[in-house]
Amino acid sequence: MQRLYDFLRRHPTGVDGFWALVLFGITAAAGTAGQDRGGTDSTALLVPVVFLLCLVIALRRRMPEAMLVLAAALGLAQLALNVGVTAADFALLVIVYTVAANGARWASRLALVMALCAATLAQLRWPHENASVPGQVAVIVFQTVPFALAWVLGDSMRTRRAYFAQLEERAARLEKEREAQAKVAVAAERARIARELHDVVAHNVSVMVVQADGAAYVLDAAPDQAKKALETISSTGRQALAEMRRLLGVLRTGEHQEGGEYVPQPDVEQIEDLVQQCRGSGLPVDFKIEGTPRPLPSGVELTAYRIVQEALTNTRKHGGPNAGASVRLVYFDDGLGLLVEDDGKGAPHELYEEGGVDGQGHGLIGMRERVGMVGGTLDAGPRPGGGFRISVLLPLKPAH
Repeated sequence: MQRLYDFLRRHPTGVDGFWALVLFGITAAAGTAGQDRGGTDSTALLVPVVFLLCLVIALRRRMPEAMLVLAAALGLAQLALNVGVTAADFALLVIVYTVAANGARWASRLALVMALCAATLAQLRWPHENASVPGQVAVIVFQTVPFALAWVLGDSMRTRRAYFAQLEERAARLEKEREAQAKVAVAAERARIARELHDVVAHNVSVMVVQADGAAYVLDAAPDQAKKALETISSTGRQALAEMRRLLGVLRTGEHQEGGEYVPQPDVEQIEDLVQQCRGSGLPVDFKIEGTPRPLPSGVELTAYRIVQEALTNTRKHGGPNAGASVRLVYFDDGLGLLVEDDGKGAPHELYEEGGVDGQGHGLIGMRERVGMVGGTLDAGPRPGGGFRISVLLPLKPAH
């Protein structure tokens, strides 16, 4: 049955041609128009009218507008030549439905006019004998209803197909939007991982390089200091490896918390450990906390930690010899403030903007990206008298 159904769908004109032959046979078996209802008995007029009405059935889906015009012309010819109603006039009902469902809008409106006028014109041309006026009106209404229903059904099919086409188009558009959003999310995640790796590698490698240079310098003169430097290198390297494993584990598994932040993440409490690490590597850092510490959104905590880490790394790399730094962490009612300053006399402001002496890092560009992601503001520039200042305000959104 499915194969038969598919065959019929692939050959609509053949199916309509078959029904046209059936209608022609029924009309021939029913006899002349005079035997059906009124009209002349002339076969010379009846045969071409019936044939053309059956042709309307055969070509209704191939040329709906043209067949509607042909059907209208045949109907008028029947009225003018007194060719009475036959079984072939069923084609008028079929073409009204077809045009309402598939034809152009003008053709659909014309079909509606035909549907409403056909029964009235036929009743006026061939009135029922011995029928009162109310009876003839009832006949007109009774015969008009099938035409009106045919048009309504066809127009409903048109509306339904348009609705499903709109749904398919919307589904296709949403699918494309989802693909685009997925690509954007992948790009954003890659950028996030790149920033994390930059912060981890830049800071920890910088500490390790400084400690290695110091160990080599004092290896013979002060073995205890060299040993301490090597221990710092070892602990810093392990910390860097742990953070890199975390980031690479995210890439492999994609596991994350409900809020979208991957665990574990550095937070504000670890800034003091970061400062201690910098002090241990030979960079004097003054650290103060103002205000009342309280829980912060994880995104704000991570941003604060990474900004301090990047700023101290830049001080170590570009501040020059004997540079010192200070870190201020200020809790406001509606925000978290960060102030990181150094008194270095090393690389100028432009090198910070480029991210490093070699121009390969992120520098302030990465800081601005991080601050912008949480809706904060960043102000950075040289200090009067030398050094560099980074001032950040991070808004505190209520935790849900």
